[in-house]
Amino acid sequence: MAPRTHTVTNQAPPLVGYDLFGTDRALTEAVERHLPPEMYEEARAELSGLGRSAGSAQVLEWGTLANEFPPRLVTHDRFGNRIDEVEFHPAWHRLVGHSVGAGLAGGAWGRPGGHVRRAAGFLLASQTESGHCCPLSMTHAAVPALRAEPALAAAWEPLLTSRVYERELRPPLEKAGVLLGMAMTEKQGGSDVRANTTRAEPLAEAGTYALTGHKWFCSAPMSDGFLVLAQAPEGLSCFLVPRVLPDGARNAFALQRLKDKLGNRSNASAEVEFDGTTWARRIGAEGEGLHAIMGMVAATRLDCVLGSAAQMRQAVARAVHHASYRSAFGRPLVDQPLMRNVLADLALESEAATVLGMRLAAAYDVAEGAVTEAESVQAESVRAREREREHERQLLRIAVPVAKYWVTKRCTPVVAEALECLGGNGYVEESGLPRLLRESPLNSIWEGAGNIQALDVLRVLRREPAALNAFLTEVGRARGADHRLDRAIRDMLAELADLEGIEARARRLVERMARVLQGALLVRWAPAEVADAFCASRLGGDWGASFGTLPHTVALGAVVERARPVEAG
Repeated sequence: MAPRTHTVTNQAPPLVGYDLFGTDRALTEAVERHLPPEMYEEARAELSGLGRSAGSAQVLEWGTLANEFPPRLVTHDRFGNRIDEVEFHPAWHRLVGHSVGAGLAGGAWGRPGGHVRRAAGFLLASQTESGHCCPLSMTHAAVPALRAEPALAAAWEPLLTSRVYERELRPPLEKAGVLLGMAMTEKQGGSDVRANTTRAEPLAEAGTYALTGHKWFCSAPMSDGFLVLAQAPEGLSCFLVPRVLPDGARNAFALQRLKDKLGNRSNASAEVEFDGTTWARRIGAEGEGLHAIMGMVAATRLDCVLGSAAQMRQAVARAVHHASYRSAFGRPLVDQPLMRNVLADLALESEAATVLGMRLAAAYDVAEGAVTEAESVQAESVRAREREREHERQLLRIAVPVAKYWVTKRCTPVVAEALECLGGNGYVEESGLPRLLRESPLNSIWEGAGNIQALDVLRVLRREPAALNAFLTEVGRARGADHRLDRAIRDMLAELADLEGIEARARRLVERMARVLQGALLVRWAPAEVADAFCASRLGGDWGASFGTLPHTVALGAVVERARPVEAG
């Protein structure tokens, strides 16, 4: 019998056994908004099932085990043969198999509303465990890159979009489903991939090459194949490198070590040596490697936005849940005015990230969509549809790096503040917040850190006026609805017109663009209390330098209540 002094009171129950989708109002509303009515009911049922499993004790335990027992590099088998494999805990494979089965790898492509559905599912899976989402993201993003080579796409796309996970390494075309990784950066170049020194030497078979070189980062090194950048005779080119050749032999692909990372512990990232890699297939023309890979980069950048939005949502949900049950000074923390201010401030950041990420996923659905049979009957319908598709394509070109820059940077301060809401309990591993905090900087670094995103936005502004027009059109749809948003738009336009010292202040400009875009979307679609609080603080300047400094006049209680994951008992 426990001693009487050990009676446990005033503690929040575990946040487990709930529907991550159905309790996330910002996400459910976004899915309903961006899907046609005839698709919504099916999508809601599918995502609610995924949300319930993501919030279940079993799947959450898989995430814990996958991080407590990280991957291990196995260079040789017991007979001394070089095998270069990565060994994972069974929980990792269960997570990956569960998410691949839900269509979160390549399942978006070619499916009506597929990108919105997958983005919502990716948000849910990332809350359960972020690391296993890396191979999902790489596989999803490889599809548009491979389409540059129709023969490759015809053979590989059905496997990339499959809902079957086969963990064993076998010839890819003999499997029911495959995963792809990526190996781009090198020690001497980092984000400057034009400085790559890995060589690609043509072989007798047209379009095939042997590779020699070293990659400093290889994402998802246990995958069935990889997209790799290397220097061909005519310049930097993109290649598909299968892990196993058609005859069952291993392609020369030596894993030198696994990276010992701050977070993302469940997922393997490696250094890899190509020493006479015997077979690689070129994608696109020689010297066009960056062009071939840009579709993949854009898709993985959006996944970085979605992953950060997911981490923010989970952190805020845990903070609100804790404050709903924990009492101090005679009443629950959630009813204390200052704590309510903090929670509302965090909830605003989380909802703004979710709304923006889902808007960009919807843009992919429109940009990729074909003209329907009904539209094809009337020429004007075809023209209208094409104008809409072009708007979405141009919007993605500028809004993805804007969102990637800003949303991923907001993740760490949000998670850190949410952890503080739990006090000492939040600093303990069992709360789950330390793992979230270690994970939170990742998406800001992966697929180009902050400066790369800001400079990409500048390149678009200089070279692609249609993209800026699409951005301004999107923002302009909310004009006149809030005076603080209108003023922020005018200030943004003034800054865009001033080219003096533009590179040194690129971060400032991109931050302003991101906040304006988020504000415009919230004014159009969020409840009045959310849009008002966002515009007053992020656009109107009535905000401090830390969370919990919202003006006291906004509807703090309504904002917090909207973010509540489950009803307090």
